[in-house]
Amino acid sequence: MTARLGVIGAGAGAAAATYIIDHALPNAEITVFEKSRGVCGRAAARRRETGTTAYVYEYGANYLKDADDRVSSLIVGKFNDRLVEVEGPIWTFDTDGTVSEGRDGDARRWTYADGITRLAKHLFGATGATVERETRIADVYHDIGWRITDTEGGAYGPFDALLLNPPAPQTADLLTDTDVRAVDRLGEAAAAVEYRTVWTAVLGYDFEIDAPYYALVNADKEHEVGWIGREECKPGHVPNGETVLVVQASPDWSTERYDDPPAHNIADLARHTAEIRGDQRLADPDWADHQGWRYALPDEDVQDEAVRAAARDGVYVTGDWVAGEARLHAAVRNGLKTGDTVADSFQEGP
Repeated sequence: MTARLGVIGAGAGAAAATYIIDHALPNAEITVFEKSRGVCGRAAARRRETGTTAYVYEYGANYLKDADDRVSSLIVGKFNDRLVEVEGPIWTFDTDGTVSEGRDGDARRWTYADGITRLAKHLFGATGATVERETRIADVYHDIGWRITDTEGGAYGPFDALLLNPPAPQTADLLTDTDVRAVDRLGEAAAAVEYRTVWTAVLGYDFEIDAPYYALVNADKEHEVGWIGREECKPGHVPNGETVLVVQASPDWSTERYDDPPAHNIADLARHTAEIRGDQRLADPDWADHQGWRYALPDEDVQDEAVRAAARDGVYVTGDWVAGEARLHAAVRNGLKTGDTVADSFQEGP
């Protein structure tokens, strides 16, 4: 039989699942619906060009960690075009701003010279799936198969199965009043998953800082800043002699300041960064960018039984909130596993 699959969201988990399904079911008709212009979800990158100078920076998920054999083998073995290794360890700092050695010093971390979004581009590019960008799905329902509609009134389907990849709260909004009780229960379970909010400032400087680490992470989780990453530690991202810092605020700060004027938030995070580094030059960046992630980091995973029950009715979910670990490699791992499950369901037949 020809499997007709609709995929909502083009994040890393969906890309991994689509790759597995497409290769297991060569005749499958897979359509991916993505609300934005890009792919890979919160594993996001931007490119900034100033004259002949170009910068690449990752303002969401910062890298792909070598923490899962299946994921690492796939990336290094098949999708290694433009793959680069992040240089340097991760150190820590506490609420007083005291910097210390030691966090995953020997761990390997990867990204791509043109940005982490290359991961999803590689995965989708190795399939025959159709990716419909700038298509925001508004409703999911069942009527002789699964059907969906977008915010512009477009209708799609019927599909034999659906795979959803948005953050849990957005998935919950879609899985309401679908006319299938198990799927509605999955929506209720997704709504119960709590998230941490993260507001990110990207700070650019026309000088290079000297540091023995790639990034600093707040170990006691009591500082206004949660993370400071150096994009110049990623080959191909920052011109020689310059610095680009990705500064992610703590969840409490981010929630409180989420809707404040971006210029005020950037100035505050630059000031904190200067204090932590002991370098007042960092309080005055030469250029800056920002991004808020209201649903950045899931605090827990969704109820497994709700996921399994909905799958029996042809609705699947994937992502870090399904894996129960707010890490890019976990999202990819879960996507590969979910792809196996979807493919097996079609191969087994009714």
